[in-house]
Amino acid sequence: MHASKTMLANTAEMPDKAALLTLFTLSDTKESIDEVGASEQPDTDTSTIQPTANESNVAAQRVALYHSQHERTRLLYMASANTRPTYLVQTLKSQFAEYQQYLLAQQLDKRGLMDTEMLERLWQQLHVVDDIIADIVHHMPAQQPAGWQLTTQDGRNPLCFATVGKLKHGKPIRDQGSLNSYVLGHFGVSSFTYDRGYYIGHVVGYLFSCYFCAHLSISYGVAALGQQVVADYDYASLETPHMVRLLQGLDGYCKKRVYQLAVICARLSVFASDKRIERMLIAEVNDFDKKLQQQHLDVLLLQGLMPDSNDSTPL
Repeated sequence: MHASKTMLANTAEMPDKAALLTLFTLSDTKESIDEVGASEQPDTDTSTIQPTANESNVAAQRVALYHSQHERTRLLYMASANTRPTYLVQTLKSQFAEYQQYLLAQQLDKRGLMDTEMLERLWQQLHVVDDIIADIVHHMPAQQPAGWQLTTQDGRNPLCFATVGKLKHGKPIRDQGSLNSYVLGHFGVSSFTYDRGYYIGHVVGYLFSCYFCAHLSISYGVAALGQQVVADYDYASLETPHMVRLLQGLDGYCKKRVYQLAVICARLSVFASDKRIERMLIAEVNDFDKKLQQQHLDVLLLQGLMPDSNDSTPL
């Protein structure tokens, strides 16, 4: 009798489909935990004399974010098949930083430099991400959560983790405000503060991050997260030999699916869109024949003339 009462209580606590969707959906009006204290400006010398209370505040925000991420994922996977939102990632697409940057790049692409057809097809078929995630979850072995610290050469946040506290570069990212944070949320919890990312969870999330950065040729480093770095959250800090054993525990099929997932996310990433926009900038700078203009200039100089606003000589 007691067991049946417990089951009824647990059922009552489970959110319905609409409530589950709300947990993943960004609201324009709600205050996001990862935006509190976030700044686009780098720290100055004055930051070194600020009390450690500020660091404690950031640490508290980070842990609160992790518990929120963990609970959201727990509710998603505890939900029945009828309750769980279908192709959730497609529904959330418009709130992802990657999609917003893609739309901006598409708008700026007046010269047809982007492979718009391929990218548009990827965004239209984004439900494949949910399919691959489900396949990975089905094949990955059980594992105690482990922690990793991720850094890139310039201290940016190419994986678009949810940000907490000050940032060295770039803009704040809200929790569930990027495709990558959605993907990694199925395998663990993550955040980014100042110039480094933190991921705690299954080793497939570590693999995803490595594959993602490598595909985009981003210089990166991954180290075990020290046991005391994130207080009040349970995780293991692994030495390299233990990491090797964990990766050996993944079958080849699972690794390949993680790689496929990482490549999709890399192609759609803010980093990739930024590179496309940089190429557009170069194209706009070089939108005329420089050799021809040098020849034209030499002719004018030989004639003792210099072009001015009234010069009718065609360029």
